Amino acid sequence: MSSNVGSGLFIGLAGTGAAGGLAVGGFEWNATWALLALGWIFVPVYIAAGVVTMPEYLQKRFGGQRIQIYMSVLSLILYIFTKISTDIFSGALFIQISLGWNLYLSTVVLLAVTAVYTIAGGLTAVIYTDALQTLIMVLGALVLMFIGFEKVGWYEGLQEKYSTAIPKIIVPNTTCHLPRADAFHLFRDPVTGDIPWPGLIFGLSVLALWCWCTDQVIVQRSLSAKNLSHAKGGSVLGGYLKIFPMFFIVMPGMISRALYPDEVGCVDPDICKRVCGAAVGCSNIAYPKLVIELMPDGLRGLMIAVMMAALMSSLTSIFNSSSTLFVIDIWQRVRRKASEQELMIVGRIFILILVVISILWIPIIQSANSGKLFDYIQSITSYLAPPITALFILAIFCKRINEPGAFWGLMVGLAVGLVRMIIEFIYSTPSCGEEDRRPAVLKDLHYLYFALILCVLSAIAIVLVSLCTPPIPEEKLACLTWWTRHRKASAIDLKNCKREEAQINPPRGESNLVESADSGDKEETAAKPPCWKMLFLWFCGLSTGPAPTLSQEERAALERRLTSIEEKPLWKTVCNVNAILLLTINVFLWAYFG
Repeated sequence: MSSNVGSGLFIGLAGTGAAGGLAVGGFEWNATWALLALGWIFVPVYIAAGVVTMPEYLQKRFGGQRIQIYMSVLSLILYIFTKISTDIFSGALFIQISLGWNLYLSTVVLLAVTAVYTIAGGLTAVIYTDALQTLIMVLGALVLMFIGFEKVGWYEGLQEKYSTAIPKIIVPNTTCHLPRADAFHLFRDPVTGDIPWPGLIFGLSVLALWCWCTDQVIVQRSLSAKNLSHAKGGSVLGGYLKIFPMFFIVMPGMISRALYPDEVGCVDPDICKRVCGAAVGCSNIAYPKLVIELMPDGLRGLMIAVMMAALMSSLTSIFNSSSTLFVIDIWQRVRRKASEQELMIVGRIFILILVVISILWIPIIQSANSGKLFDYIQSITSYLAPPITALFILAIFCKRINEPGAFWGLMVGLAVGLVRMIIEFIYSTPSCGEEDRRPAVLKDLHYLYFALILCVLSAIAIVLVSLCTPPIPEEKLACLTWWTRHRKASAIDLKNCKREEAQINPPRGESNLVESADSGDKEETAAKPPCWKMLFLWFCGLSTGPAPTLSQEERAALERRLTSIEEKPLWKTVCNVNAILLLTINVFLWAYFG
């Protein structure tokens, strides 16, 4: 959860909640279904296939290289546009409002600290720090939630005060200063609603499946679990935690508008420009404004720590996942005989390059601020992610899908999505009182509807091209689909064992299985590296001793251990019962707030 709930989500969810009400909380509750699909459907296939990255799974499933390269490059682009840039912008916005620091200096310092412990510790450091930061985020946000509710008179008081939260200065002959009449309902009109209910249920599910079941940042946590039951338990725990953002992020955003309508709810472009620097609205400052105004000194420091933890947690996950994608799916194609040390060092250098790009991206994000950060994140995702969702669903459930169908389906989806995204950038959202001159495909077709249409269109293209080209032989699909996940390959491909060994995550237990069989004579004859080199290797997380060697039998045993999807009956039952309980709670919440 801490990989997903970064500072961008804090500011984005609270800001959209301040502007439009509860409906944006449905984005979090929808994730429950996708998380369970990850643990019970996708992860068993990924583990059985023995993959570490999502492009690697597609390469095993379909063969060839163009799909894997396409996925790696697109994932890195998505990380820059929807993850790194928005997290940095929102974190910098929080610092600027909370502390009055220089925007660029504070961001550079934060990125430097984040990069140091990501480079030094890799995924292990990211997982351990995330566990602590998740606890800090939840506790700090809960404290602010109770203070805020006490200020407005709890839920009944919020309903009354939010409905009358109108700024003193308005734009004449408009209604954009009025809070929405359906602000306290999840399900909204399918045509006139700002988040229409069919899009919230069906279109959002497309984005949720991409985010939680095919995105490297999220999936790598499940793939680093000790076994399948641990991965399922993590999905269930994540589903429980996703219940809370509605209460400690979205509703506090609404509380902020109810208490400070002139700043958070401003509509006059000149006033908004003075308050937050964005003429189209200042809803993004809802959460930082609440922290500054309501929290006492000690707790204010706690909340600043929460936001910094969220920013660093999100960035460490993205930096680590990006370096993994680059090293395994791109660099190894350039340097096929690269050693493990070279791969580790290149991954660290790539993180540093991402840091530089992120810093250079700050001015662009500032100028591109549309007033609703969360809408920006979701709309960009809606234009690029649905073809990937369609491909993974078909790859896992339909054995007839082949490489030409997958590739050309992705190309069709990418072309259509890019057209919509370019139009979105050309025609910006009008300010209050301005005439909406955008094309009908933009102003009348909600981005969640577009996501659903694009997913279906991509799936049709994938199926049609696959049916017109030869199928993949049945024996080559062992362990790669839902129907063949228990079917082991007839022989283990030992040619690629060395490369696969470098791709195995340490948390999956490799260190417990691999033991050096070298004799003492060999250890004595090995030259001891100089001190500066040992310090460098230690900083990068590399071993200073001789590399362990594995026989073919040891490699085969290691592969069988890491690709096992067997579960102990007790823990399998515990996970299943908790999943059913989680779904029951989720359905109740949808019905209650619907």
